[in-house]
Amino acid sequence: MNVVEYMQRDTVALAEAIARGETTAAELLQLALKQSERTQPTTNAISTLMEREARAQLARLSAGPFTGVPFLIKDCAQDYAGLPTTYGSKALTGNVAAEHAHVVRRYLEAGFVIFGKTNLPELALKGVSDSRAFGRVNNPWNVAHTPGGSSGGAAAAVASGVVPMAAGNDGGGSIRIPAACCGLFGLKPSRGLVSSGPGFGEYWYGASSEGVISRSVRDTALALDVIMGSEPGDPFVAAEPGVVFANAVARDPPRMRIGFTTASPIGTEVHAEARLAVDTTVKLLQSLGHEVEEATPDIDGAALATSFLHIYFGQVAALVADARAKGAKRDDFELLTRVLATLGGAISAGALTTQLLKWNVFARALARFHARYDMLLTPTLAHPPIRHGQGDPTTAEQTLLDMLDRIGLLGLLTRAGLLDGMIDKIARDSLQYVPFTQLANLTGTPAMSVPLHWTADGLPLGVQFIGRLGDEIRLLQLARQLEQAQPWFGRLPDWVVES
Repeated sequence: MNVVEYMQRDTVALAEAIARGETTAAELLQLALKQSERTQPTTNAISTLMEREARAQLARLSAGPFTGVPFLIKDCAQDYAGLPTTYGSKALTGNVAAEHAHVVRRYLEAGFVIFGKTNLPELALKGVSDSRAFGRVNNPWNVAHTPGGSSGGAAAAVASGVVPMAAGNDGGGSIRIPAACCGLFGLKPSRGLVSSGPGFGEYWYGASSEGVISRSVRDTALALDVIMGSEPGDPFVAAEPGVVFANAVARDPPRMRIGFTTASPIGTEVHAEARLAVDTTVKLLQSLGHEVEEATPDIDGAALATSFLHIYFGQVAALVADARAKGAKRDDFELLTRVLATLGGAISAGALTTQLLKWNVFARALARFHARYDMLLTPTLAHPPIRHGQGDPTTAEQTLLDMLDRIGLLGLLTRAGLLDGMIDKIARDSLQYVPFTQLANLTGTPAMSVPLHWTADGLPLGVQFIGRLGDEIRLLQLARQLEQAQPWFGRLPDWVVES
């Protein structure tokens, strides 16, 4: 098998080729390493190469559905014993994992050969991937643009043909955003369906879920079969579907009623291409026999954004405080991380609890919507993949924030309510391009980005579907139906395919 043939197969097909004796795990690892060596200087998708560990895995491969297939994990919450989990931060380069995360163990038990960790923004905090510690990740479709975040390295690796599927996680859109930016399929599972342990019980209070970014729906379905399920000590046990996703996905979904909206929940602008992506998807759904009409949940989008950002700020403060207690220095963190940690530290326990309690309000409202509609369709992104640096604070704003933080005024002014306007601006700036994804995280519902649209400039722009809690089957079945109606697997950037 050569590199071109390797890129023409999804993960399931590669595993089948090994099982038939057409290739070997060692040969596939060499092909993945070769493609990575070729594309890494352009994408910077991989932050830590694990070739030595991968070759050791070859000697003790588990027998499973993915035996011998190369794979990448994300350098965030996906601990690999003996290696640092850095979260894209200089401050955490000494954070060596004592044991595998449950999800990593399950990937290994399924037979994957893990040969690297993918790049991300510091502490997985942004919808772009521009870590100071490991460098910026570039979108394979246009290197002047972001591949999204926080699983940006995973998406860039898949879109550049290094692997057909890579691990990600999603606390505010971090699987769906990069999938949408890179022309890939990305599913965020329901809360608790995949264990976050043993390092975490509910990562980000349960807003974050483990999953994958892939080029085919059946790959994601089989991966979910492998990684779902609770572990001893998990805070709660999510109901499992009682069926095999890989089998269920082969069947068409029933005729569904789908509500759609293209309006930003926080009142920001939605690009014409994002609206067009939804409009053309509506027509495709109707041609497949589904009932589609404009509708939206009765949810205050601004209130949801505020609730999300309180959690976001608070989690950053806790992570930074833990790292500082272990010896990290203040300047080991990037400016934005330091600012967010200060803002989070200025939030009272009562204010944080008030915002957490609102999650129930959002979940009930979305459930009322789902009593009428099987799914909610929105743009995944409000804008095509942005250029690097677009939306960043200005130099003057960064200088002011740095000064206020260094002299201790930032926290004091925040507690006094004197910086509410600036905080609102940070919130608006950070979510203006990605206002649609946080709903599924706070409500715990499954959601997916499906690559059904490319812009006039040739950039991918996915659409999002949010399903009922625990209804991954319908999402996967619909995705498979859309994939068959409008295939995307063979669509890769021209430069990544070896001539």
